[in-house]
Amino acid sequence: MGTQHTYRVIVRGTWDGLTDAARDLLLSEVGEQSLSQFQFTPEGSLSYDRTLKRFTYRFEVLSDAEDGEEMAQALAEDRAETALRARGLGFRDLKCSATDMDTMKINRKPSRR
Repeated sequence: MGTQHTYRVIVRGTWDGLTDAARDLLLSEVGEQSLSQFQFTPEGSLSYDRTLKRFTYRFEVLSDAEDGEEMAQALAEDRAETALRARGLGFRDLKCSATDMDTMKINRKPSRR
């Protein structure tokens, strides 16, 4: 087991084949979305709007640095698929992007004196 890195992964997708019950469920929850929906968490944060066209899932994934962003993306995509299927929500066209937080360079503005 190599060095573990923390990845922030965004999984984007399109709703597909939603039943009336699934639409009603999603619409009933859309008003409950808050800033917590926009955080990166291990269990994932789902966000979407009333149009029910697209959604975004945000995950924080720990993975071996050797495996890189590709493994973090695969893990996050699997988590998203599992969570959506468990709720009976249809989806398609998942796309992922990941950022390795351990190698990310932070540019600080120089202080003005």
